[in-house]
Amino acid sequence: MISIHNKIVSEDLLEENFVCDLHACKGACCVEGDTGAPLDESELKILDEIYQDVKPFLIPEGIAELEKRKYMWEEEDQKWKTPLIQDGPCAYVNYDNGVAVCGIEKAYLAGKVDFRKPVSCHLYPVRISQYKTFEAVNYERWSICKAACKNGNKLKVPVFRFVKDALIRKYGEEFYNVLEAYYAQMRKR
Repeated sequence: MISIHNKIVSEDLLEENFVCDLHACKGACCVEGDTGAPLDESELKILDEIYQDVKPFLIPEGIAELEKRKYMWEEEDQKWKTPLIQDGPCAYVNYDNGVAVCGIEKAYLAGKVDFRKPVSCHLYPVRISQYKTFEAVNYERWSICKAACKNGNKLKVPVFRFVKDALIRKYGEEFYNVLEAYYAQMRKR
């Protein structure tokens, strides 16, 4: 474990490799699972504000669900989450040639909104757990990502570098630079 500014980072982020292979998994992380993506409380207002601009990038079933609720409270882990379409895909999902993609991110890439997507989605496969005095930053292994692990091994890209932009978005450039320095030291050993 690495301690950086009250964050405990699993060394798995530096030791394991990962690069999404959307052609293999078809964006399963947006479709599989039994709960929606975790949301920071600060993202709730943003989702409200951008909804009309994101709406054209969503599927009808997602729009129907989001017209009922743009986010939901998950009692089990005490977090806000994106709603799901009939306990299936995320309500913000869209599809490109059979691959599940984020409708929010499609709107972002089209220049319609300034918000890329929820930070938990941007960070995936990294998950953050909040504790009283620190945050734990972990690599989440999921069988649907086997192709991403294989691809990461082939390209030799550690998890933390795959999610570089998201880590900088969440914690800042200094945090990321500390990870790079630690990785360089680790490689020398």
